[in-house]
Amino acid sequence: MSIFITLVTLVLAYLIGSIPSGLIIVKVANGKDVRQIASGRTGGTNAMRAAGLLAGLLTAALDVLKGVSARWLVGWLSPGNNLLLVFAALMTIVGHNYSIFLAERNEKGQLRLRGGAGGATTLGGAIALWLPAGFVILPLSVVIYLVIGYASVTTMSVAFFAMLLFAYQAWMGTSPWVYALYGLLAEGLVMWALRPNLQRLRQGNERPVGLRALYLKRKEEQAAREKAAATSNQAP
Repeated sequence: MSIFITLVTLVLAYLIGSIPSGLIIVKVANGKDVRQIASGRTGGTNAMRAAGLLAGLLTAALDVLKGVSARWLVGWLSPGNNLLLVFAALMTIVGHNYSIFLAERNEKGQLRLRGGAGGATTLGGAIALWLPAGFVILPLSVVIYLVIGYASVTTMSVAFFAMLLFAYQAWMGTSPWVYALYGLLAEGLVMWALRPNLQRLRQGNERPVGLRALYLKRKEEQAAREKAAATSNQAP
């Protein structure tokens, strides 16, 4: 395999991953800068917070396509190269999480690259490896989102389920073991990007979503009603 072809493929995969879908969509939708809202990430979850459900879904769909693009790139430049396909998919995640188009300097003057956490792009990469993967991983991740109730855990679950799926297939002899490596390395990339969220999870103050958020909201409303009732009964 030509080293030049390998480098070109990986660089193109990174640049495709770097396209800041969420930033563009939110800016078009309402003129806001998604980097200035909530987590500051450019993925679907934060785009939804910034501009609503439709913006979030569209961002997520485009981020999935970033990962899927790895198959098109490798199919064009190095057909049948499973190892390159895995690393091209991983490079789309790296680009999404650390976009060259979102380079900036922090308060110390140090250069940093911003982006998302990589969940949707990880799903796209899994689809690039095996098209039906989306029909397995996505429903499981939706269940995690609704039941566990943390977007960060959902994001990590995408890579985890990809790793399990491809490991099972490799064990059954229906896919190469290097596909399981994709899930493992993608999990590492996602967890590294979610370090602040993991810290909040340990501290118990991570922002809830799904059914957990609904339950906590109703619990707060019930507590407020009980407090109001108690205050009313104590009034002369």
